[in-house]
Amino acid sequence: MSQNLEGLKVMVIDDSKTIRRTAETLLQKAGCEVITATDGFDALAKIADTNPDIIFVDIMMPRLDGYQTCALIKNNSNFKSTPVIMLSSKDGLFDKAKGRIVGSDQYLTKPFSKDELLGAIEQHVKK
Repeated sequence: MSQNLEGLKVMVIDDSKTIRRTAETLLQKAGCEVITATDGFDALAKIADTNPDIIFVDIMMPRLDGYQTCALIKNNSNFKSTPVIMLSSKDGLFDKAKGRIVGSDQYLTKPFSKDELLGAIEQHVKK
């Protein structure tokens, strides 16, 4: 790894417990501090409290989907520069385009690999 991810705060927002647990395990092994949230509402409350360095958000979630969550994060002046990576089980052009419209910084297709996850962090978070 070219970069030390030690101490980086990474938020993972996904309604799937499996995805949250997988991401959390991979990220903690890389030295990151992980904050998880089950949906957009849960996440928005936690973002203000924890001020994460980067946010991974699932697109398909109940109540507030990933697009809406991303748009809300990017519309907040305190967090608009926080990188937001969309997670989706569909590798669709439409989804990617829609993700860009709401201001997401990257798009990962699930299931993601450890390298994809850590690579996205390295690419967007300047230590």
